Amino acid sequence: MPNPPVNPPATIANPPDPSAVHASALVIDAHADTPQRFVDESWDFTSPLAIADQPAGHLNLATARRGNLAAEFFALWPDPAQCPGARYALRTLTLLDAVREQVRRHPAELALCTSPKELLAARAANKFAILLGIEGGHAIENSLALLRLYHALGVRYMTLTWANSNDWAESSGDLHAPASNALSFLSSRSAAEGSASPDATSPAAPNGLTPFGRQVIAEMNRLGMMVDLSHVSDRTFDDVLAVTRAPVLVSHSSARALTASPRNLTDDQLRALAANGGVCMVNFYPAFIDESYRQAWAAQKPALLAAHKSLAAEYAAKGTPVPYHIANRIDREFAARLPRPPLSSLIDHFDHIISVAGIDHIGLGSDFDGICALPEGINSAADLPKITAALLARGHSPAGLHKILGANLLRLFADTQSAAESVAP
Repeated sequence: MPNPPVNPPATIANPPDPSAVHASALVIDAHADTPQRFVDESWDFTSPLAIADQPAGHLNLATARRGNLAAEFFALWPDPAQCPGARYALRTLTLLDAVREQVRRHPAELALCTSPKELLAARAANKFAILLGIEGGHAIENSLALLRLYHALGVRYMTLTWANSNDWAESSGDLHAPASNALSFLSSRSAAEGSASPDATSPAAPNGLTPFGRQVIAEMNRLGMMVDLSHVSDRTFDDVLAVTRAPVLVSHSSARALTASPRNLTDDQLRALAANGGVCMVNFYPAFIDESYRQAWAAQKPALLAAHKSLAAEYAAKGTPVPYHIANRIDREFAARLPRPPLSSLIDHFDHIISVAGIDHIGLGSDFDGICALPEGINSAADLPKITAALLARGHSPAGLHKILGANLLRLFADTQSAAESVAP
């Protein structure tokens, strides 16, 4: 079934020059999985996207410059498959160190930023601003002390769950969902999660947010760390909004009304997010933005998982986990069998979220370097201006585009840190 029709704004005569609008914007992306390339591929951010025979990435310094991308939140993702013995903090800290090493090696080009003020200073100095987020609350290993340590080292948001539930928050990835829906976004990740995640019927799987989970939210609010609700279950989403003292982030999700992935937000959730002052950052992954693609991808899943099981057995014989970039080759091979959805599918999600939540509650959450396919016309960060052009063609104003491209996220970032100042120590 194709995406339901979206009613875009009426087009206007003589629209502004898209290149000028994009060039004048502060462009901030909320989520990229680039740090794993630093660790697993010994890759440098100033290098070409592709090295040797590895799959090419989506983001490096050159493509960021061409796409006028001023700042990126790098996700520190402790993939359970990469954490033997559930040593999630070790993997998280290894990724964090790798990002900091990039900044140390390239001080003239890169800046690690921990506040809106530092981000703006980096932009003024023509440096690429790097910010840090954690993807998956299992990274704190049920320790508020670890949460505080991550914040001290520069982390400014945490996605409460990844596709696996943890001990204190329920994920959308291991619910009572049909197999065609659950974990349908990245096969290499879903294969790992399937063996590592608690079953939703197990006593170990929480129903929404636990009492300790509420302590996590309170501490994140006190620290000024953005609470990210991508990946969480609907129950966790509701529980967080009931207790948070700060607006929330949804760093890389799209609209469920258009594409029926549990990783996307319902219209009721979008309205609740707007009432909270939060922002939904649109994910670029085809299975999140195009219903026909999502169904076609799900139909391949049995063969896809079989291929990953074979690869996992090969690496198990070596006594090592499957590196993500190796598993990603299989994902890309299967993705190449499907036609990429048109760019209009992505733009439809922007239009829908704006129509439901408003122009102040939307932004970019590409998921670069963490997905195996992109919509037509988007191959790297260099292609971000195409999104601006498409939205302008649908009648959105330059002022609205500036909000979408970065101002909304910057406002949320500032609001979160301001809210922290009002929380009792």
